[in-house]
Amino acid sequence: MKPENAGLPMGSDVIVIGGGFHGTSSAFHLSRRGAKVTLLESDYCARHASGVNAGGVRTLGRHHAEVPLARASLELWHRLPELLGEDGTFVPSGQLQIAETPQELATLRSRVAELNALGFTHEVIVDAQQVREIAPRLAPHVVGGIWVEDDGHAVPYRVVTAFRQAAQRLGAQFHEATPAQTIERVGSQWQVTTPRGIFTAPWLVNAAGAWSGDFAAQAGDVVPMKPGGLMLMITQRVQHFIDPVLGAAGRPLSFKQFANGTVLIGGGLRCAADVVRRYGEVDFLKLPSSAKTVTDLFPHLAGINVVRAWAGVEAFMPDQIPVISLSRHAPQLVHAFGFSAHGFELGPIGGQIVSELVLDGHSTLPIAPFAVDRFAQASMH
Repeated sequence: MKPENAGLPMGSDVIVIGGGFHGTSSAFHLSRRGAKVTLLESDYCARHASGVNAGGVRTLGRHHAEVPLARASLELWHRLPELLGEDGTFVPSGQLQIAETPQELATLRSRVAELNALGFTHEVIVDAQQVREIAPRLAPHVVGGIWVEDDGHAVPYRVVTAFRQAAQRLGAQFHEATPAQTIERVGSQWQVTTPRGIFTAPWLVNAAGAWSGDFAAQAGDVVPMKPGGLMLMITQRVQHFIDPVLGAAGRPLSFKQFANGTVLIGGGLRCAADVVRRYGEVDFLKLPSSAKTVTDLFPHLAGINVVRAWAGVEAFMPDQIPVISLSRHAPQLVHAFGFSAHGFELGPIGGQIVSELVLDGHSTLPIAPFAVDRFAQASMH
């Protein structure tokens, strides 16, 4: 009788739990620096939030704490051919956030002024005429917006796969259909129990998305993370009418047209999530409101067909920014989760930060706002 671990490479330098964008990016950056990496994924890579999002590569509209990370990540997006040997489907189309009322435009102006005061100049106010130069088919009531010319979009599953394949070429071992069940620190090693055996390594990276809170709690890092479902829908093909990704200041929207003519509609559309059965359930009663937003902004799209809708599971934090942090209670454990529906653009830099925390003990970017114990600290004051 074969032992339960037969045929599996159990020993490595780092175990990464989670095959989403931040897990695969972590595996890539760690492997690039010579670490021996084993990644464990319960389903298949990019199954949940990383494969079920609108694919916006967006520095526009970020929480102030995220802006340095987002801009550093965008530099990596523009260097993907150099890093991965392919562009990961990244298209630097620009992103536009539109204002539909003078009040919304005033709010956007205040935001840009705040960013300028912090030294960031990537967000630029555009007036009604400039908006129409960028997106000529917009409805006439749009009064202006914010434009970021070097933002863009990518196909989520394709770019996660590109990072995965690059990591594998560097020696990383990926195990799909291998859900981590428990984590335990035994001596100088982490032991991760799975149905396929026990994996061991000195370092552990918790990038398990909506399931990360459980692993964090097992290590003593209790966080108020909540899982939730996210929905997307895509239309029939229509004649080309827009290049940049579009968002709105006053209502949820992430909107873009692919080269094949289909239009992807998202923007934080929430639905129920079943974390035990691992799926998000499409709420068809909520989809019409997003469809109406689109037809309000682009009246010529009235009457086109939505051909498909789908959902995935995401992790949400109370303050809507992620946890990117060394554990405060367990040695040699890094957390990277809770991206609250806007972690896609941060994928490239997230993996680099994880590699720095593992291999250097600190990050070259300001990550103090993302500490795993920030909620415990807040409750003490």
